[in-house]
Amino acid sequence: MPPRPVELNVNGRAYTLQLEPRVTLLDALREYAGLMGTKKGCDRGQCGACTVIANGRRINSCLTLAVMHEGETITTVEGLASNGALSPLQRAFIEHDAFQCGYCTPGQLCSATALLQEFRNGTASVVTADVRQRPAKLSDDEIRERMSGNICRCGAYANIVAAIRAAHEGSGQNAGTAGADHSDHRDNHDNRDNA
Repeated sequence: MPPRPVELNVNGRAYTLQLEPRVTLLDALREYAGLMGTKKGCDRGQCGACTVIANGRRINSCLTLAVMHEGETITTVEGLASNGALSPLQRAFIEHDAFQCGYCTPGQLCSATALLQEFRNGTASVVTADVRQRPAKLSDDEIRERMSGNICRCGAYANIVAAIRAAHEGSGQNAGTAGADHSDHRDNHDNRDNA
């Protein structure tokens, strides 16, 4: 099939891209729109490095075709900051040292952003005690379960959980408050059993 115009709304900007119907959303973002923040990890939907938010839902952009997302609102890691200021979650990731090599971080940030919204909306997870009721608290177990589709090969899981918790509790907005937690989690940086 020859390329055809595909209109995507990414990070509040309209893109008209000439794409073959078989081009994945991931390749459209990286190779055609020039948004290199979204990473290609496994290219099989197993690692989460390519996670973006489409119409408020997190998706693996390597598993879906770009043409399927015409008319949707897509947010990539480049769209999480607002007016040049990092989001509270992005600041919390920095304050809690929630990354090492950083390759998985864009997907982790997009997934965590959607996770926080899902929790605010009352969406249950596998570890929610009573799925008929809104989860009472975003516990570490809830965070781990909800982030289970995102792999960190460096093993920064304990710090990722701490950063998400801090952003959820509002302390991710204050470096002084988050700094007190930071030392508690640094020692467990590579210990996956604590995540």
